[in-house]
Amino acid sequence: MPGVTLPDGWTIRPPTLDDVPALLKVTHASDIAAIGYPDFPEYELLEVLQAPHVDLERDQAVAVDADGAVVAWAYLDNPNRAQREFIEVYVHPELGVPARAVLLRRQLDRVAEEAAELGLDRMSVRAGAVPTETGWAGDLRAAGFGFVKRYARMSRPLAGVSTTPPTPPTGIVVRLVDPSSDDDMRAFHRVLDTAFRDTPDYDPMTYEHWRERIAALQSVAYDEWFVATVDGVPAGVLQSSDQGTDDDEGWVRYLAVLREHRKRGIGAALLGHAFAVYAGKGRKQAGLGVDLSNPTEAARLYLSVGMTASYEADIFERTVEAAGR
Repeated sequence: MPGVTLPDGWTIRPPTLDDVPALLKVTHASDIAAIGYPDFPEYELLEVLQAPHVDLERDQAVAVDADGAVVAWAYLDNPNRAQREFIEVYVHPELGVPARAVLLRRQLDRVAEEAAELGLDRMSVRAGAVPTETGWAGDLRAAGFGFVKRYARMSRPLAGVSTTPPTPPTGIVVRLVDPSSDDDMRAFHRVLDTAFRDTPDYDPMTYEHWRERIAALQSVAYDEWFVATVDGVPAGVLQSSDQGTDDDEGWVRYLAVLREHRKRGIGAALLGHAFAVYAGKGRKQAGLGVDLSNPTEAARLYLSVGMTASYEADIFERTVEAAGR
């Protein structure tokens, strides 16, 4: 990593909203090279550029080649404001590879600055690479990252799925969340927060910050957010997002069941309900991401409802010392 430089005539600058078409070209080309199809919709790209508390001047960067074309994009992702950053670097596989290690170095330097600003001695940093991204994985290892875990992106076709939700097990009721009710939204968040504390690497998010993040989304389909109750008390929740709508895919962003209510079919009931709603909207498939090291064995649940892995991604990690230390 020391000494990496850009080719002559190339520059680095912050992104702007005017760059959206160029950024989509870069991210889609990167996705196609890595997994065979574009997996970064425009609405999600806009959310990254406009996320709360993101300083585009410092937290993100694009590489511009000698002809003035945007060929790479890097950004930091830390939605929970935790002491761990996630670095994303997208490069056009035919045009932007020379900028990849340079942008990685730049983002690591930014994390060092951030740690100092927060009064920390150091921060943890992660990045992901699918198995086909051997060059990117090599850059990460050269920069001091080591492998920590693997995630899977799972999906299932919705052809033939009834638009009538299946009947849940006795005693369990699945209903829509009421976004107009602060009490219901607080209960939804409480189940998410409590259930995910059983999973590795969970970074808690306050209710106020969670609502702030939701308010910043390009759109929110509350008719795809479900609550499972036992004797009227929320025991599990499913939060969808618009991540896959460009591909006619319903996307499960979060699925959480309280520890004391697990092994009762609540997770499967929530998924069955979501699949029926997605199918009713004409979606072709349902998708989600899962940590394969999750001790709750979430992957086993997803397999049981007909989902399979579309691809897997390795997660790498290192620590970054605060600037000036």
